[in-house]
Amino acid sequence: MKYRRVEGLTGALAALLAAVAVAACGDSNGIEDTSAEAAPQVDASGPVEGELTISQWPLYVDPGQKGTVAEFERDTGVDVKWVEEINDNVEIFGKLQPQLANGESGGRSLITVSDWLARKMADLGYIQRLDYEQLPNVEANLLPSLQDPAADPEREFTVPWQSGMTGLIVNTQLAPDVDSICDLFDPKYKGKVDLLTELRDTVPMTLKCMGIDPDTASTEDYLAAIDKIDEAADAGQIRRFTGNDYIRDLASGNVAFVLGWSGDAVQLHKDDPKIEFVMPREGCMLWSTSMEVPVGAPNPAAAEAFMNFVYDPEVQADIAEYVGYVTPVEGVQEIIEKRDPKLAKSELIFPTEEYTANCSFEPVLGGKQGREVTEAFEKVVTGG
Repeated sequence: MKYRRVEGLTGALAALLAAVAVAACGDSNGIEDTSAEAAPQVDASGPVEGELTISQWPLYVDPGQKGTVAEFERDTGVDVKWVEEINDNVEIFGKLQPQLANGESGGRSLITVSDWLARKMADLGYIQRLDYEQLPNVEANLLPSLQDPAADPEREFTVPWQSGMTGLIVNTQLAPDVDSICDLFDPKYKGKVDLLTELRDTVPMTLKCMGIDPDTASTEDYLAAIDKIDEAADAGQIRRFTGNDYIRDLASGNVAFVLGWSGDAVQLHKDDPKIEFVMPREGCMLWSTSMEVPVGAPNPAAAEAFMNFVYDPEVQADIAEYVGYVTPVEGVQEIIEKRDPKLAKSELIFPTEEYTANCSFEPVLGGKQGREVTEAFEKVVTGG
């Protein structure tokens, strides 16, 4: 009998599987062949005022009265409710899906999920097409490399909040020699590692350990990687599958290292210099989390005003200094160079092509392949 590895995710994963089934018209690359015709158009023509509820991940904006949110409130008079309720994509989708299916957002006017999930939500009519007349800063300053992602080729529905890398976050005192994804499966660290509940991080990174390129991997390759993860979980190698809350395991010393996200390593390193991001020699996963306006958003005008505000390079520089993720805005590195020349050289905020040479972009995984792989991974994560 397999033990239950993650509580409370079964319903969320089931909801996502149902969404995949509804949206799936997959091509050979696993990306839905659809124009997301169900998605409505944002009406952001109203006044920028009132209350704006933003659904976000933890540690994802510079805080306090001098921070970005407070500055936006002072500039616009909008009252922002910043809700750190996202731990992983599947979990938040399970929470939002029943409301969104009824055309309601639960009071949220802006949400932030990974591009692959935004694609599925657009196909289901859960998020709205953006009004770029209200987004001049986005049009002027979005990095060219992020303008045409596979999940949203024309950025009709999504504006990147931050980008980042999935690699190893290591307590260098407990695991000083770790430099490979395969180290996660080394019995030397049995019970002292966490893997992510995010399929599109954990499984492609395992493929890299197996010497398989995620960009060309077959369904059989993905299932073989899931088998490898399952065997490790059954053997007690993996302490748990987790979202952003692996932060607690690292801070407490419960794990030696985790599969995790680059900006979290920056935050953790500030509090404990022993904790560092390590780029695996096999490479990383590259991804973006993006802002979306959900159906039923009560204040789309303020939502788009906030999107536009954070694409001012000076504002984005404040965010980048704090969160330590890859900034999606042009001109930020030059600003930070004047503020903090050392930070301007950070490969975690401004990665070079050489640093990310072996990295792959997070896959969408749609259609039949997406259903098969998601179902198999669900059984491993939940111990089903």
